[in-house]
Amino acid sequence: MRIETAAYIAIDRAKTLQEEPACGHNRWHPDIEPVAEVEPGQVVGLETRDAFDGFISPATTAADLQNANLGVVHPLTGPVYVKGAQPGDVLEVTLVEVEPQPFGFTVQVPGFGFLRNDFTQPYIVRWTIENGFATSDDLPGVRIPGAPFMGVIGLAPSHELLQQINQREAALAERGGVVLLPQAKDAVPAQAGIASTAMRTIAPHETGGNLDIKQLTKGTTIRFPVFTPGGLFSVGDAHFAQGDGEACGTAVEMGATCYCSFKILKGLAAQHNIREIQFYREDYYTTPEMAAPKRFFATTGQSYARDGTAYSEDATLAARNALLNMIDHLVSERGYTRQQAYAICSVAVDLKISELVDVPNFVVSAFLPLDIFV
Repeated sequence: MRIETAAYIAIDRAKTLQEEPACGHNRWHPDIEPVAEVEPGQVVGLETRDAFDGFISPATTAADLQNANLGVVHPLTGPVYVKGAQPGDVLEVTLVEVEPQPFGFTVQVPGFGFLRNDFTQPYIVRWTIENGFATSDDLPGVRIPGAPFMGVIGLAPSHELLQQINQREAALAERGGVVLLPQAKDAVPAQAGIASTAMRTIAPHETGGNLDIKQLTKGTTIRFPVFTPGGLFSVGDAHFAQGDGEACGTAVEMGATCYCSFKILKGLAAQHNIREIQFYREDYYTTPEMAAPKRFFATTGQSYARDGTAYSEDATLAARNALLNMIDHLVSERGYTRQQAYAICSVAVDLKISELVDVPNFVVSAFLPLDIFV
């Protein structure tokens, strides 16, 4: 249902972003021209493409994923210039609605995802989205309730912040860190001055970006520190549903239409040294039964490897163990394949840090809501 807006950015989902570059971008840079201007308090509507820019359809097979181009991830719609927003301000963005498209997918792409060293083969779940649920013949017996949100949502960096981020991530790459540095190939916009230095959309940063926070459903207000005039707001990578952690690298991915409104808090970021994203709401972000499942099964993980090696205060290892233990449970007690179980973890299982103080072992718990099974 179309909501009344001050500006509405429509796209042709039959085209890729590269075929319709005037509507958006797939890199972050302060020199990208806005596609609309709005006043604070006005509502804007933005139609968005899925994270893989239309590459995946109901006919796509797992073998096709070998040809997926991660260079086009994520196509964003925007930016929107919010009049009056200036560096040092906080821009509040309230999510008014996120309207799903009828097709979704969850994929495992070799070399990508939290358990990428354990899952090296491509896999796909093709979802039908209707009546508030996602179902798939690829995952029989599972019905995922919707809680739509935008996986990528953020503002543009300033030139100074962009340089800082590029420098620190280049240094991280030199130390052996896994980083996606600027890449001009497949960049939109393609102008050399932008494409060669613009940030990729895969990682979140001070300006927001690929946050993948499942609580950012309609009704949530997000606070962004503003780094460049107008804020330059963009969205994309809509998710119909996701587990906290998005373990395999994808949720129930979809195209969507995002409606949001804006409010400027003058000087608040500068006054209170706000450098990261904040968000709040007044009610449950989804139904109470899913926000805090009445019925669940949980596994735990701690900071030691399965070969018996102990690691001090390692939350990453504890999270891996919790997920691997949940996958073992779904395979042994519910009969799913390991790749099916990994997909269920990504779209429905919530990772939570249970304790960080009982050295040397942290505890991470993985919560599986049982009401997804039909």
